[in-house]
Amino acid sequence: QVQLVESGGGLVQAGGSLRLACAASGSIFSINAMGWYRQAPGKQRELVATTTSGGSTNYAASVEGRFTISRDNAKNTVYLQMNTLKPEDTAVYYCNADVTYSRGSFYYRSDDSWGQGTQVTVSS
Repeated sequence: QVQLVESGGGLVQAGGSLRLACAASGSIFSINAMGWYRQAPGKQRELVATTTSGGSTNYAASVEGRFTISRDNAKNTVYLQMNTLKPEDTAVYYCNADVTYSRGSFYYRSDDSWGQGTQVTVSS
């Protein structure tokens, strides 16, 4: 169906930058939206940023102005450029996709596809 693989996480000092990538694969007909979420230990998973096929974007207030989400439609990949990182950004970052995919002669839509996550750790 649909598989998502995140990459690009790591350890960085406060004020540094990282770029995350999420590649989608499978019998994808269209990607309606893709986004990034994060979850720190003991906390709820929260929205970081999303982007739609029309190009609109949405950011959490805590990251707006520092993070930028972008897409490469030819590669079915979404990126998250993370600048001026803060210790509060430390979390596992997950990729999410709202996709329409094909199986045989049928089409399905799923808005609950998730990757395995990539760890981002920001030291002070």
